[in-house]
Amino acid sequence: MISAAFDYTRPQSVDEAVRALAEGGDEAKVLAGGQSLLPILRMRLAFPDLLVDVGRIPELRGVREDAEAGALVIGAMTTHHDVIHDPLVRMHAGLLAAATETVADPAVRHRGTIGGSLSHADPAGDLPAVLLALDGEMVAAGPQGRRTIAARDFFTDYLQTSMRPDELLVEVRVPKADGWGFHYEKFSRTAQAWAVVGVAAMVRRDDGHLVESRVAMTNMGPTPVRAGAAEQALAGVDADPEAVARAADEAADGTRPTSDLSASREYREHLARVLTRRAVIAAAGME
Repeated sequence: MISAAFDYTRPQSVDEAVRALAEGGDEAKVLAGGQSLLPILRMRLAFPDLLVDVGRIPELRGVREDAEAGALVIGAMTTHHDVIHDPLVRMHAGLLAAATETVADPAVRHRGTIGGSLSHADPAGDLPAVLLALDGEMVAAGPQGRRTIAARDFFTDYLQTSMRPDELLVEVRVPKADGWGFHYEKFSRTAQAWAVVGVAAMVRRDDGHLVESRVAMTNMGPTPVRAGAAEQALAGVDADPEAVARAADEAADGTRPTSDLSASREYREHLARVLTRRAVIAAAGME
């Protein structure tokens, strides 16, 4: 299908983009890599009056280190391909690189962007849950300046975030995860398809115990979720597969998975438990 008519602008700076969004109001949409927005436009599921193409704003690309904050700063227009191959990401945020490698296919990874994926806020997307597990932050720019939003507050509902219509996601901030084991495990019906369920796990071990664990899940509700009950059950347990399996049985507690053509609610709950066990065992190096 052909999309409905819209106006188009290509700003050269963040300030220009913010002004364009403010002028466009609720009927303006940001065009980043286009991997999510363009299919929606073609199917006429969205009818924006204005597209603001931020693809030519150089300050929105690249990865740098904020040594004082102990974090990586990733430009929102940095492609999945560049995230995967960036040496800083691979060294200090390996979970992000590993999960991004599973996104769709090479063509999508070369065009799609980390900021576009997070702003789209699809609960079946891989990266929102990863940012939850990493305790990441998003930086949004608007007419009143810039503000930082914790990942736990960023995703508010299905395909919705806490950003205002006149705000633009400009940076993703990820604390360095040196010393943590990590793994991303997901189940899809076919290769390159959306995850039926995915689990991002991070683990710190000490003296044969799991000192701290973080478990975040994809497609277990209208937003990505942290498996709080499983994290509590994992705290201090022996680095033993059987102990991890018992704790992983709590993974689905407090989640709100739906039933659809891909899986029933009960099957998603089952997958959450199985994939949490696998992801934590792999993150803890017990395989």
